[in-house]
Amino acid sequence: MTIDRRNFLKSAAAMTAATVVAGCAQGQQGGSHILAAQGKSVMGLAVPAMDVVRVAFVGVGQRGSGHVKQLCHIEGVAIKAICDTDQLMLDKSVQYVTEQGLPTPTAYTGSDKAYLDMLTRDDIDIVIISTPWKWHTPMSIDAMESGKHAFVEVPAATTMEECWQLVNTAERTQKNCMMMENVNYGRDELMVLNMVRQGVFGELLHGEAAYIHDLRWQMKEIDRSTGSWRTHWHTKVNGNLYPTHGLGPVSQYMNINRGDRFDYVTSVSSPALGRAAYAKREFPAGHERRSLDFIAGDMNTSMIKTVNGRSIMVQHDTTSPRPYSRHNLIQGTNGTFAGFPNRIALEQMPPAIAKVYQQQYQAELAEWEKQGSKGRKPQLQNFHSWDNDMEKWRAEYDHPLWKRMGEEAVRNGGHGGMDFIMLWRMIYCLRNNEPLDQDVYDAAAWSAIFPLSVDSINDRSNSKTIPDFTRGAWQTGKPLGIVS
Repeated sequence: MTIDRRNFLKSAAAMTAATVVAGCAQGQQGGSHILAAQGKSVMGLAVPAMDVVRVAFVGVGQRGSGHVKQLCHIEGVAIKAICDTDQLMLDKSVQYVTEQGLPTPTAYTGSDKAYLDMLTRDDIDIVIISTPWKWHTPMSIDAMESGKHAFVEVPAATTMEECWQLVNTAERTQKNCMMMENVNYGRDELMVLNMVRQGVFGELLHGEAAYIHDLRWQMKEIDRSTGSWRTHWHTKVNGNLYPTHGLGPVSQYMNINRGDRFDYVTSVSSPALGRAAYAKREFPAGHERRSLDFIAGDMNTSMIKTVNGRSIMVQHDTTSPRPYSRHNLIQGTNGTFAGFPNRIALEQMPPAIAKVYQQQYQAELAEWEKQGSKGRKPQLQNFHSWDNDMEKWRAEYDHPLWKRMGEEAVRNGGHGGMDFIMLWRMIYCLRNNEPLDQDVYDAAAWSAIFPLSVDSINDRSNSKTIPDFTRGAWQTGKPLGIVS
């Protein structure tokens, strides 16, 4: 039966108010109000298998429009509705669906709250949210309150209160709330996860994650597109504004929320100079961009300590003129993988890789002897030097998911195929009664580094406690497996 819009709005407002009031009564942890659990844990939540996953979209701009296109090419999907306040982007996405020979989805527009009318429908299973950050939590909560599963872009939340609201709502409604961290599905990240699970690096000690990406050009997006709203975040807070792209994969390597969890974070920022200088250079006198007071440090570095004693460095810099990097470093007792560029150093080599090294060494040694033993004698590869040749490692450790879907993923696009694999995997889990690879506890923990880094900087970089969003379930949570 279709949900009555008026009653739905009243119910959602009442639940939000109850969360705030009860949270205030429960006390604080990590600078945020916590509710006692209102429902059972959603750790490992697997919903009844869906023959067809009926999808609705909120936001089809630069990110959401890509999700629409990719889902049109995934089996078992029915796109029912699309909502956006931008009529041009809305029309383009609706048109793309129909051009694929699929039924025309219903369009919703006209106001910021038009999506609420869409949520009253009873023929929608999941809602994909790709809107500006301030809408991520409210829209995810509204989706779950209306009986839908929420899939939201990164970060899922921008405050500690929002992190807890997502957790509390998911537990009470028993609905999925997955932050769509696409980088977890990159080829390299999947390969490293496979290597970690097979013990290649030994016991894990340390990780490094980053989002280093010069985005100053987005400041020229004034009336629409990402820069029209994202630029202003650099004038509001000083901290790591976008922690999850690098942090998501490292968290999965380390079984965060599934055997370990974040304990506390300490954060520092450099001066905020780059964006003001860029604005002065690129915009005429009197332009709005030149008058903005940028306070977010050009480089933020945050250090996380886990309960099991591991360390994670997380960096954010979207301002400096330097090459793109997510770091993607994982270090263990037997060696290290580091990304950008990819390189590996190990002490004890896996047999298959050691064999390749030995063959290469013998060939180089024979050539050296043929040349009269002139020059430096070849050395067998060891941990004192990086191995930058990834082909043999991929041949041995490419993730089964990439082996199965890689070609199709690259063909359908989306950051080298990671977007397509993420969406394919979401749909697969929903259609096969399997838990999602990322849950609401991941969304909350990874997103929490944003507000907690701000709190740390405002307190002379003193460490800030990271709440246990799982309420203890991390101790028995099942690590993410290597799906075939």
